[in-house]
Amino acid sequence: MIRPLLLLSVLILCITSVHAQNNTSHSKKIKDSTKEKKIELKIMPYLSYNRNLKVMLGVIPMANYKLNPNDSISPKSMSGIAGVYTTNGSYFAAVFNRWFFSENKWRVAFFGATGNHLSQFFMEDVDVSGFYDYDTNTTMVSAAVKRQITESLYGGLTYTYSFFDTVYEDDVQPASKTKVNALEVNMLYDSRNSQYYPTKGINTQVRLVTYPEWFGNEASANKFITNYNTYFPMRQDNDVLAARFSGQFGLGDVPFEQQETIGGKDIRGYSEGKYRGDGLISLQGEYRYNFNQKMGLVGFAGIATIYGSTNEDFDWDAYPGFGVGYRYNVFNGMKFNVGLDAAVGKDDWGIYFRIGESF
Repeated sequence: MIRPLLLLSVLILCITSVHAQNNTSHSKKIKDSTKEKKIELKIMPYLSYNRNLKVMLGVIPMANYKLNPNDSISPKSMSGIAGVYTTNGSYFAAVFNRWFFSENKWRVAFFGATGNHLSQFFMEDVDVSGFYDYDTNTTMVSAAVKRQITESLYGGLTYTYSFFDTVYEDDVQPASKTKVNALEVNMLYDSRNSQYYPTKGINTQVRLVTYPEWFGNEASANKFITNYNTYFPMRQDNDVLAARFSGQFGLGDVPFEQQETIGGKDIRGYSEGKYRGDGLISLQGEYRYNFNQKMGLVGFAGIATIYGSTNEDFDWDAYPGFGVGYRYNVFNGMKFNVGLDAAVGKDDWGIYFRIGESF
């Protein structure tokens, strides 16, 4: 999957992560307000930079709202569009929706994107080892539905269609056109006390993604994806200590475009696209320090590893990353941050514009 789309998917998941309640400060503000807006629209600028895509510029208009004003249990739903252009010539456009209804018993999501990604990857098994460029045109559509099983447990299904048209520099690999039909079964446990800025609780998910040949795929492959996020209030509930474990395990013949690359959400500090493989495992922590109601700082550190790389020397090595960031609360009625992170990795670094928290 192309990196801008992965980055956008990560941002969308950050700003629309599922939960049934808002935190205490948010609830107090809502009670104190005379009238809550039915639809709140925000236009978010997008500005970032890394060593691969260079400067990334864009805009993300989005709105949150209640599908049923009489439903006091469901979180607000969210819809938006996004457009991003990078100075290395990449671009993409996307639309996203996440709906909560029937007293949070049902959750439905839709995502669609198209774009062109100019990037690079590292190869050793060629005459001259080093980075080689590739150009991928991608179209993606995904629809997901989840049903509440118990108070904090959900189960669901997801269908994703992707089309990749990839050309490689100097023909170091054959050009390819790949259509992918993915079916996913997932389970989610979410006991967080806030949808957008949790201060305590657990959010853990297990996903089994399959690409069977009988469903129109050229080769059979599977992915097992799991993550575990936990949150602890600190400094009299003013700050938060957050921790995350994540694992993406590719099984079978994983296409190049669907390999995992270290960088972005797991782990920040890698932007060259050098370390990629069939699977990725990471562990990280982040301290979120709020020095007033509108602004805060974060400090984070983590470590990751990969397997199934075309460069065997990269497999199971340790890839640390650490950095700092700034946060600003853009909404009046709830805690919802945007910000900027700077991170350093192993012979690499990156700057990340953040909409919502990293996890």
